[in-house]
Amino acid sequence: MGYQAIRYELADGVAVITLARGQVMNALNTEMRMEITKALRRAGAEARVVVLTGEGRAFCSGQDLGSGADIANLDLARVLREEYEPMLAAIHDCPVPVIAAVNGVAAGAGANLALAADVVIAAESAGFMQAFTRIGLLPDAGGTWVLPRLVGQARAMGAALFAERVSARQAADWGMIWEAVPDVDFDHHWRARAAQLAKGPTLAYRAVRRALQAAATNSLPVQLSLESQLQGELGTSHDFAEGVAAFLAKRPAVFEGR
Repeated sequence: MGYQAIRYELADGVAVITLARGQVMNALNTEMRMEITKALRRAGAEARVVVLTGEGRAFCSGQDLGSGADIANLDLARVLREEYEPMLAAIHDCPVPVIAAVNGVAAGAGANLALAADVVIAAESAGFMQAFTRIGLLPDAGGTWVLPRLVGQARAMGAALFAERVSARQAADWGMIWEAVPDVDFDHHWRARAAQLAKGPTLAYRAVRRALQAAATNSLPVQLSLESQLQGELGTSHDFAEGVAAFLAKRPAVFEGR
């Protein structure tokens, strides 16, 4: 399967999707959105973990604005419904963990693409910006949903209204992302994190994702019921038996479930 706007690599259970329009700071156009969506679906079927990252000095600078005339004639509602929503759904519905390895600036829809991942690891030189109000728009690509859930209403409102850069370190302190890593260690670190998940209990990871996603809207009784259901399923899995056996034998577990 050929790609023009991204690169797709699969090795040792890790699928790496690299946004590859470095000349425009990996700005999102129709081709890139479609390819990201297809690659995520492909990775969900053949990998044990997925990594989204960027080429060059940016993770993703957001919507490709092109010329002023082009963007002025763009049907934003249609683009969001037909192109962004399937891409974000492909992350949400992916059966394996999704890591965003944010190598540089993540702005606008690019920031919210990163924040849609299960785990965000950023280089310390990276930053996140809800740049939308600078051009008279509101945060989209899930930004109005994910931001207040990650950082609270006050910080989400400030980030959206002022459209100021939030450094990777500040984002980690706020709980917006999992961790900020020194640039010199960044590439090695996210690859090691991805390898760790690729060797882990994929069935358990799938259940964790399902439970935590559902928790946003479930009542406590409904969530407790879901936990019981999922734990019961995991309790009969080979991964659970292997995990217990490895613990008792004081050896590393070898998980096989998908």
